[in-house]
Amino acid sequence: MSPTSNHGRSPHRPAREDASAIAAQPRTATGSSSANSSRRSEAARLAVLNAADDLLVEHGFEGLTIEGIAAAAGVAKQTIYRWWKSKVDILFDNLVLDAGSGLVWPTDPADPADLRAYIHRFAAFLGTEPAGHVLQALLGHAQLDPRTAELLHTGFLDALRARDVAHTRTALGIPEDEAAALLDALLAPLYHRALVLRLPLDPAYVDGLLDQHVPR
Repeated sequence: MSPTSNHGRSPHRPAREDASAIAAQPRTATGSSSANSSRRSEAARLAVLNAADDLLVEHGFEGLTIEGIAAAAGVAKQTIYRWWKSKVDILFDNLVLDAGSGLVWPTDPADPADLRAYIHRFAAFLGTEPAGHVLQALLGHAQLDPRTAELLHTGFLDALRARDVAHTRTALGIPEDEAAALLDALLAPLYHRALVLRLPLDPAYVDGLLDQHVPR
């Protein structure tokens, strides 16, 4: 989003470690003209990503269109279609980029406090961040569209779960199957509360959930 966006996202979005799951970034050329073109291309990409986030929050998934994104970003539709096939692909890139900074663990998780902190970050990400709206929208659309389901799982959710299970195992010193079951017990209520009940994931609720499963 632009610096004046209602949601306050910085235009300098984080890069994702695994670039294979997102659209290829423009290459930086050595010539001055080519470098300027590359910078303009990157600015246009960021404008599209930020506009898609804003419009999703304002109008919902069904109200989000390529035409609307192009108008809000100040680019031509053809420019968007050079990089993305559909609005789903734009939203997916947004999700992956924002999760790179929003869903982080310590480099070496060492105790239950690291798990508790991560679950609070996840709840804030899912419940209040623009990226959480994106994740909720893609999860909903994935129930109807096999391509979206495949993209979401193979490009994001499967790797996220594998990483979270591994870090939970390390933080608590428990076997992998126990770590996976514990994550299910912690994350499933968050998804249910956000997607089905449409209730806030406030810190007090998250603390209560954590106190049932994870020591302080």
